[in-house]
Order: sequence, then C-alpha cells, then structure tokens
Amino acid sequence: MKLRVVILAAGKGTRMRSNLPKVLHTVANKPMVEHVIDCARQLNPTAIDLVYGHGGEALKERITGDDLNWVEQAEQLGTGHAVQQVLPLLQDDEKVLVLYGDVPLLTSQTVHRLLTASQDTDLGLLTMYLTNPTGYGRIIRDNDELIQGIVEQKDASLDQLRIDEVNTGIMVASASRMKVWLNDLSNDNAQQEYYLTDIVAMAAEQGVEIASSQPEQTTEVEGANNRQQLAALERAYQWRIAEQVMTDGATLMDPARFDCRGQLSVGQDVVIDINAVFDGNVILGNGVVIEPNCVIKDSVIGDGTVIRANSHIEGAKLAANCKVGPFARLRPGAELADEAQVGNFVEMKKSRLGKGSKASHLTYLGDTRVGEYANIGAGTITCNYDGVNKAVTEIGNGAFIGSNSSLVAPVKIGDKATIGAGSVITREVADQELAVARGKQRNISGWQRPQKKGS
Repeated sequence: MKLRVVILAAGKGTRMRSNLPKVLHTVANKPMVEHVIDCARQLNPTAIDLVYGHGGEALKERITGDDLNWVEQAEQLGTGHAVQQVLPLLQDDEKVLVLYGDVPLLTSQTVHRLLTASQDTDLGLLTMYLTNPTGYGRIIRDNDELIQGIVEQKDASLDQLRIDEVNTGIMVASASRMKVWLNDLSNDNAQQEYYLTDIVAMAAEQGVEIASSQPEQTTEVEGANNRQQLAALERAYQWRIAEQVMTDGATLMDPARFDCRGQLSVGQDVVIDINAVFDGNVILGNGVVIEPNCVIKDSVIGDGTVIRANSHIEGAKLAANCKVGPFARLRPGAELADEAQVGNFVEMKKSRLGKGSKASHLTYLGDTRVGEYANIGAGTITCNYDGVNKAVTEIGNGAFIGSNSSLVAPVKIGDKATIGAGSVITREVADQELAVARGKQRNISGWQRPQKKGS
C-alpha cells in the first residue's frame, strides 16, 4: 500500500501575536513544520502534501523540497475542509496519513506503530491517555472496546468527561474511504466548520473497525498555539536530545541548561558544562571538555580538546588535545592541528595553526598559515585586507612573533625566524632571521604634559 502524507499548515496562529505564520515559529532553531516534514520523509511516502493558507509566500521561501506538493486552503473552514483540498490528488490504492504542522516533536517510530496497527483496516487513530484530559476530545469506545467516535469537551456528558483517552488529531485512512467520508462532512455546527474528527463516527456507523495506538510520550503530540506552549516544546525537545547525548557517553553538568539546535555527535567521556549551545552539525571526539557559555556551530572538535568558557566556534576543525579560550572566537575556516592552543580574546578566520603552535592572547589571525611549534605573541595582527582584496600570511615552523606586531600580507615569515615586539612587517623574513621594524625611541627630558584648558 502506498502512503500519502498530508500536513496541515494553514493556521494563522493569532495567539502567537506575530506576523509570522504559526508553523514557521521554531523549535531548536528549525520551523515546527520542518520538523514534521522531516518526520514524514522518514516514512518514505510516495507524496507529501503541504496544505497552506496564511503566509503562504513566507512558507514557500523558508520551506523547500522537490518532494512537497503545495496545496492552498484559501479559506480556513476547519480540519476537514483542509484535508478536502487534497481530494483531487488522492489515489484509491493509497493510505492517507494526516499530520499537523504545529506538532513538531512527533517521531517516526510512533507513526510506524500507528501504521502497523491500522494496516488491516480503513481507519486508525493516534490516541493518548492523560491524567488531566481537560480540553481534549474524548475517545468513545463500546463494551467491546471498539472506537465508536470522538466527543469534544464542550459536548461531553459527565461520564464522558471521566474518560482519560483523548484524540490527538493524527490519523491514517484508506484513500478510497477517505474520499467518501470527506465528501459527506457537514458544517452544521456552531462554528460552521468541517471537522475531520466527524469521519470517526461515520466509519463506526459503517462497521469499520477503527485501530489505535499511542505515542511513547505525550509531548510528541502536543502543539503550540502561543509562545508559552512553544517554549514548553523547546524544553521538551532539548530534554530529548540531552537524554540521547548522555546515553551516547557525555556528562551534562545540568541537562536543563543544554541546547542543541542541529545534529550533535559525541564520543565517550565528553563533559559539557552549563549553557553550551550547539548549532548545525557538530562532532565532539572522545574526552572533549566544553566549559560554560560556549557556542559551537558546524564544527569538529578532536579527542581530548578543551574549549574554555565563553568561546564561540563556527565552521572550524580542531584536532586532538587542543586548548581554546576562554573568550576565543574561531570563525569559518579556522583549523587547529594537534596540541595547538588559542587563548583569550584570540580570533581566527580562514587560518591554520600548526601542531603545538600557540596564540595565547589578544590576537587576530586572518588568512594565515602557521607552521608547527610557532609562538604568536600577544596583540599580534595579520593585516590580511587592503580594503578590496584579501592576502595570505605564512609563518614558518618554530617562528616567534613578538607582542604587538603587525604582519602586513602578503608576507612570509621563515622557519625559526623572530619578529621583535612592536614591529610592522611588510616584506619577507628569511629562516632564522631577526626582524625589527619600529621607529627609533627618543627620550625627551623636561617634557610637559598638556594642561586642561579653562572653560
């Protein structure tokens, strides 16, 4: 049986108090609807229909994929009306899975269980059991525990209000039956909307056995209608990732103060302190230590490397046993070989620090290639930009760059060369040479400091 996934993403989200369509609000720095699309893709469907309405242009700008069919719901007249928009696309040999663009924590494992439970029938529902089901539609079953319908909170009797099994809205149905049920929907209700849940009673009346399954955690099927609910989903998602990271071999000093906004791979015996943020694709090797308040994006950190507090690393590759920070910034293209060290207030961009080399304080390395076991003194700047073009600085093995030096690219510093402190180097320094390029010092006796002028 082919699988078609229909994702409902047309809601305006008035309670968000935002010009952004609700489903574009993010969890872990990714739009809620994109989480749902990723879940759908893991099911290998033959088609994914994205039903949109409010903010359609913004949706199309942010959400891409050749596998998406964009279906407009010009008027928002209920969930049943939303699914009716895909009626012309349904094929009789398909099963139709209905998901929601503002339910971002749903897992493919939960959906697989629903598909398995309903494989031999025409309708399956994802339900859940709640200690406090207030506000949810209740699942009505007969004496044989067969599902007979769904009753909304406002329409439920006292006995029905005691039911703790509730509707999540997620369902799967055979397309041939879904066509009939959708065409028979009525909007004869106070809201004058077409409710998808009404097809449950239709199916039961026609003798269809309605299958059901439940998610492992209720957060999987929770949506976000306001900022408070969005924040709750964010923390639930972060806790899920934190648990996986700890299972994989990392110690989190406080899982409640951990944020992953992408893909994080960790080796064994990794230690991550509080308020670390991981974005994009990050790989941490064995024994890596991440101190507090670090931001790491799209980077690879080698075994035994220590990232000290308040460092920002983006698009960088660090080999084994490096030391970075505190307060260091490694920008895209930064590379550290084994045992290299970058200290406080050092910035690197498109630069490589060779094995055992050090830039310990207050330094900028841009478009720079540093050999092995070189020492870059405090306050050193590689002047890589002339206002139009970038140029490269090369520093050889074992070179020593004195403090407060400026290396004006393009320039080459040879192996074991020495640059005197305070020098401005504009031409090549050969191997083992000493270069001193600064004005001659003058000491003036009896010089008077300027005096403050009267007002």
